Formats: sequence, C-alpha cells, structure tokens
Amino acid sequence: MVVRNAGTSAISGWTLGWTFPDGQRISQLWGGTHTQTGASVSVRDAGYNGALAPGATGSVGFLASTTAANTAPTTITCTAR
Repeated sequence: MVVRNAGTSAISGWTLGWTFPDGQRISQLWGGTHTQTGASVSVRDAGYNGALAPGATGSVGFLASTTAANTAPTTITCTAR
C-alpha cells in the first residue's frame, strides 16, 4: 500500500485502518507496526517512513492468510499525526 500526503503541510506520522471482510489474519508486515483485533487492523508508520512532506509517499506491505474467500476491504482510512 502506498501512503501519500495529499495535503499542503508536512505530517509527522500516519495510521491506516481497515476491516477484513473474510477473517484474514496478518502474518507478516513491513513498513509499519500493526495491531489486529478480530477483523479490525490498525497500522502505524515505522518511524523512518512517517514524516511526509506534501506530495511525498511512504509504503507498507503485508502477508495475510485466510481459510475463506479473500475479499479486499472496501474502506481503508488514513489518519495523519
């Protein structure tokens, strides 16, 4: 996933959030730290990639597993800190 600062001011960090629709579980994540409670996931920047100037990007990736369908989340939120 790419995180982009579309604003006009620099940010010092970001947090992503989403809910997996099919019970997926994250097994590995890079570019951030995550917490997962049931289907709800929160990913915070890793520190080195949190500060973003206007127009700058950061990224995060993960591996997940499921025993059901693998439907993508319909909404992903991104909050600047």
